[in-house]
Amino acid sequence: MALIDNAVYVGGRRVESPSTLSLATRGDLAWIGLLRPDPSELEAVATEFGLHENAVEDARKGHQRAKLERYGDTLFLVLRPAWFDSRAEAVEFGEVHLFVGDRFVVSVRHAERPDLAALRARVESDPEFLAKGSEAVTAAVLDEVVDGYAPVVEVLQDQIDTIEDQLFAGQVDAGVSKRIYQLLSEVLGFQRATTPVPAMVKGLLRGADKYGVDDEVQHRLRNVLDHALRVTERVDSFRALLENALTLHSTLVTQEQNEAMRRMTSASLAQGEESRQLARAAHRQGEEVKKISSWAAILFAPGLIAGVYGMNFDDMPELHWKYGYPAAIVGMLLLMTLLWAWFRKRNWL
Repeated sequence: MALIDNAVYVGGRRVESPSTLSLATRGDLAWIGLLRPDPSELEAVATEFGLHENAVEDARKGHQRAKLERYGDTLFLVLRPAWFDSRAEAVEFGEVHLFVGDRFVVSVRHAERPDLAALRARVESDPEFLAKGSEAVTAAVLDEVVDGYAPVVEVLQDQIDTIEDQLFAGQVDAGVSKRIYQLLSEVLGFQRATTPVPAMVKGLLRGADKYGVDDEVQHRLRNVLDHALRVTERVDSFRALLENALTLHSTLVTQEQNEAMRRMTSASLAQGEESRQLARAAHRQGEEVKKISSWAAILFAPGLIAGVYGMNFDDMPELHWKYGYPAAIVGMLLLMTLLWAWFRKRNWL
């Protein structure tokens, strides 16, 4: 069964803890606590206290936004408690629905937290305050939820400070970017949970005189409003800081990429210049080789002719020819000239 606690109060003191939900005509105040009730249990409570079907449907489905609605003489509040889960390193959210009538309060939780049993014990320890009726219970639950926001705010502040330190230190790795997005997502969820609360409390205060709410309860509500406004202001500033952090991170990443491109371009230019220098050196070397080869060929030509006529064979008619020597010299010069002209034409000389 989803029934966590069920009590009837007279003069702010518990006088009965029934095991059933039939409480409407008993005592000054009935306070029923339910955890993840099934539809039949919610229907029984709705029948007992005449709850509006739309509010009952919202409580059955869950996953509602924080809000305050009035159905005749019954108030319906949806609160989104928050806490930081150190194991998951993330902000977690619960959901508490309150049905508040003249002589009853029905609390429906969809998560283990907050522990309303501990809150009930604290409220019961102050019978004078509890005797002020269902409005006192409503103010106490609001106070409990809003006070639970403070530790979350401090954890988020510490994590944002860490992100800012990393960014100002020039860290632009992917882990920083991922953490900024995670934090921004958590802050947006936290903002959705906390932003409606001040308007809800103001709505309760506006109707306080009309419905004869005790001054002490009003004072408690004004204290809750003050805390809620401080929380929402901090959360708004967190969102702005993280959005600026995203912009700064993107700028740093862009600068890092531009610097890397400049380094790559400089290295490429240096490599290109080195390649050009090597190519010029190879070209110069090739030109020198061509020149040397050309002159070697030119000088080889007369040596070829001289070598033939230096064989001293007996049967060589040109050895006894009167014009043999001049003819050999002319042949050498002619062959050298032809080779020189041909190499010049090929730009080897």
